[in-house]
Amino acid sequence: MSGFVGVIVGSVGAFALAMVICRRVVAGEAARLEREAIARSDVRISEMSSASEIIRTSLDSLTVGVVVVSRLGDVLFRNRVASGMTGALHADVLVDEAIDVHLRGALSGETRSQVIELFGPPSRVVLVAAYPIENGGAMATIEDITERARLDAVRTDFVANISHELKTPVGALAVLAEALADETEPEVVRRLALKMVDEAIRVGRTIDDLLELSRIELGGEAIKEAVPVGLVVAEAVDRVRPLGDRRNVVVRVVEPSERLRVLGDRRQLVSALGNLVENGIKYSEPGRAVEVSASTDGLSIDIRVRDEGIGIPSRDLDRIFERFYRVDRARSRETGGTGLGLAIVRHVANNHGGEVVVSSVEGEGSTFTLRIPAAPGLAATTAMSEAG
Repeated sequence: MSGFVGVIVGSVGAFALAMVICRRVVAGEAARLEREAIARSDVRISEMSSASEIIRTSLDSLTVGVVVVSRLGDVLFRNRVASGMTGALHADVLVDEAIDVHLRGALSGETRSQVIELFGPPSRVVLVAAYPIENGGAMATIEDITERARLDAVRTDFVANISHELKTPVGALAVLAEALADETEPEVVRRLALKMVDEAIRVGRTIDDLLELSRIELGGEAIKEAVPVGLVVAEAVDRVRPLGDRRNVVVRVVEPSERLRVLGDRRQLVSALGNLVENGIKYSEPGRAVEVSASTDGLSIDIRVRDEGIGIPSRDLDRIFERFYRVDRARSRETGGTGLGLAIVRHVANNHGGEVVVSSVEGEGSTFTLRIPAAPGLAATTAMSEAG
């Protein structure tokens, strides 16, 4: 009996020991699992924090302002651009008020936008837009569209100008054709036909200049290669020499050094210089001369076109490079000018990182200087040899 009791007691003790061991194993495994869960949670929190930081940094790098608010209207995020509009300036106050108004509308489910013109200085045009967020809250964007608005205005002005420029000769062609249809006198018919030819040529010249201007404006960056200045001058002068012969205006060329090179697009440069020489011929009296020369300071090359024409009034000097602007409209009609030649010259100069400048005295003539960067090494060598 006592032996049986002993066995039972021993078994109970072994069971108790086993339970203790089991509890310890379970507790240890639970602790391990808890540690792993905490570690994974820390990783997820760290990843979320890192992702949030990346998003914030990305939004701060935008040129568009971004403001995010909760469903209660509390600001949750404002990027760097939007933070710059703190109401310190009158313009910022106007933009900030527009943001608040449109965010309130977006919180009620509306998508809203507004263009705000700020007269500065400097003048700006700002687009404020607000959108509802699907899970509650709203977002506003603030974009500076000043350049876009300027280009739209230029485009609208351009369309209006070209419509006017083409309407005049096309209208004249219609009138001349109507008169020609009812005319039987041979001499009158001949005169009307010649006038129709002149107007048709005028339309064609305007269209050609428009295509050339569009090609230069939309053709991307100019091809940059070392182009001999003498080649540019020769091609430009050959293009307009027949006009000089017809108007009895001499085109003189001071031959540039063969080593003189300009860094640029030969076709564009010939077009620009040709327009300058043609302009000088058109505004010179018969028997006068137009001179083309070039010089360098080692960094840039100046190609000058000097005429002995009627000159340009000082009040017009700032505007002569605008599209369709003419100093003397009567003279332009007589010479067939389209008012686009100098605009082409300005765009070519800009495409090459250069400039075009003019000096003029009424009654004495004008000098246009097309300044373009020199090809590395070549112009500098020429300048040194000329100085020596």
